Amino acid sequence: MINEGRIRTVLVVLITAISFLAPKAAAQSDKYPSMAPVNQYLMERTAEILLARSAAPDSISSDATVLVLGSQGYETAIRGKNGFVCMVERSWMAQFDSPEFWNPKVRGAECLNRQAARSIVPIAELRARMVMTGRTKAEIVSALEAAFKNKQLPDVESGNMVFMMSKSAYLSDQGNHNGSHLMFFNTLRDVKDWGAGAPGSPVFSSPWWFLSSQESSHAKGLPPVFVFAVEVPKWSDGSAAHMEQ
Repeated sequence: MINEGRIRTVLVVLITAISFLAPKAAAQSDKYPSMAPVNQYLMERTAEILLARSAAPDSISSDATVLVLGSQGYETAIRGKNGFVCMVERSWMAQFDSPEFWNPKVRGAECLNRQAARSIVPIAELRARMVMTGRTKAEIVSALEAAFKNKQLPDVESGNMVFMMSKSAYLSDQGNHNGSHLMFFNTLRDVKDWGAGAPGSPVFSSPWWFLSSQESSHAKGLPPVFVFAVEVPKWSDGSAAHMEQ
């Protein structure tokens, strides 16, 4: 049985966030009021490569490009040959008013297909560069606005998808901290076309506003993007993923 609460937590904390934060999340809003010391977000290089690759089955991740976070942003640790990119996202890829935006424990392992790598990775790289050089949230938003206005960031491509099936990821302080799932980014506005949120459907969706849960990114010149998540019953190594009732 698909656990709607858990998959929504995944969306809230790591990638985009549900439009209205849950009361439990709101109660934690002061837990991470500012950025932690930089070294708390960094990982040992080999450990980060292994975690990044664990996001997808070995048949995919073993030939993927792998990015690791350095002191100035993401760096290419391994250059792959199948078009996939594996990386470990940190908490600042959540929306800007997320209560866990600065949570140094978040480690969101993911492997993006060719289309998602072209569409989403540049956004992650820009945000990481800004964060690691000490920029404020307001400065990051301004940089995103300018990058989209000047066509320095690409439009979201159709057919993009992301594996997030690592049993070692840490997505949130809430619940069991993790959940095996796939994600799809799309500019589609009618989520009913995906069956998202329908009774019994394994598909959930959330708007990926770059700003906050209460502020429309479109009004700021940023493109509206929806993320669709589908919980899956196995981890990337083929073992059964616990699916809460």
